[in-house]
Amino acid sequence: MKVLKFGGTSVGSAQRMKEVAKLILDGEQKIVVLSAMSGTTNTLVEISDYLYKKNPVGANEVINALERKYMTTIEELYSTEEYKELAKETIKANFGYIRSFTKDLFTLFEEKVVLAQGELMSTAMFNLYLKECGVKSALLPALEYARTDKNAEPDPAYIREKLTALLAETPDQEIYITQGYICRNAYGEIDNLQRGGSDYSASLIGAAIDADEIQIWTDIDGMHNNDPRYVEGTTPVRQLHFEEAAELAYFGAKILHPTCITPAKLNNIPVRLLNTMDPSAPGTLISNETEMNKIKAVAAKDGITSIKIKSGRMLMAYGFMRKVFEIFESYQTPVDMVTTSEVGVSLTIDNQRHLPEILDELKKFGTVTVDSEMVIICVVGDLEWTNLGFEAKVVEALKNIPVRMISYGGSNYNISILVKAEDKKAALQSLSENLFQ
Repeated sequence: MKVLKFGGTSVGSAQRMKEVAKLILDGEQKIVVLSAMSGTTNTLVEISDYLYKKNPVGANEVINALERKYMTTIEELYSTEEYKELAKETIKANFGYIRSFTKDLFTLFEEKVVLAQGELMSTAMFNLYLKECGVKSALLPALEYARTDKNAEPDPAYIREKLTALLAETPDQEIYITQGYICRNAYGEIDNLQRGGSDYSASLIGAAIDADEIQIWTDIDGMHNNDPRYVEGTTPVRQLHFEEAAELAYFGAKILHPTCITPAKLNNIPVRLLNTMDPSAPGTLISNETEMNKIKAVAAKDGITSIKIKSGRMLMAYGFMRKVFEIFESYQTPVDMVTTSEVGVSLTIDNQRHLPEILDELKKFGTVTVDSEMVIICVVGDLEWTNLGFEAKVVEALKNIPVRMISYGGSNYNISILVKAEDKKAALQSLSENLFQ
């Protein structure tokens, strides 16, 4: 069985839902994971903001506008009065539930319940549409099988047990529809997966049922070999190793969240990135297979700050690095890149929230200098150290760009380069010209 995930733009209108239905109806049994209709989650966040501010009038105005949008979609989606009325009744119940939160105290718990309504509505509407088309389909309520543990991490054993039981209740369905993003936490409260959202849901479901393949359908044809916003003539990468995909996702390729493919990787389930606007395009296949001796793609991560700690006491001093990294740990600030010498260490962070406190602590150990408005550029491919010349090609491509740091050797799939934000575009273009053309 395959797992197919469709994002908000893919189900963003009645016409898009009809196109998705055509894509999935090929006679094979599958699980389809849906996001909320595009724009819905942002609107639900806006509603929640009004409720936090104790402004029920403002909240109700936005609720009414969103409900009108859904009623218009229902008129366009269904062809029979019977299913139009069924859909309207279902969606009105969801909006009635949202309105119930305008009368009482509003907290983070209530906000998560409100945010969950987007996925609940899109899946209900789509399931009813399939039934109107005569398709044997069933809803798999995510809130009955998706759960996180006390560390807010997914609980794979629980998900596998509950999902398998739900599937066994209706084994003869062609299509199973379920919600992405939403779940319950360890205390049974409605919650969400946060990182990766619906993509993460699809990967967890695929791992739970030992799927043949997980397909992530978006509005672009896979991961590209560079950022098309800055570089002309980029092309989709047809095959990536899980590690390569994770590196690209972490360093700026927005099509995928770096954590969401981990369950698929651990269970050796291939992930295919496909385009709902161009279903015939081959997209990108992510698996545990490596294309040897090839540089695949470039990505960039903005908003980076580099910190250099220089200390004569570091020479031959054990424990120095531990003390430095304990400071970042105490302020829950992850480090991206690290380079060291005998007298100092340079590193980067992308979260400046506790930067003043971190710098005060670091000054106990040496002289501290800071460079802000930096960008990490990540070059990904088969970069095993025995592959001669690959790192030289990257450095040669940047010969006219001032480079603050280079990190190589921490992974077989990645070289990271730190440059000024003002040099980002020139660096990306030069790398494309030298590595791919």
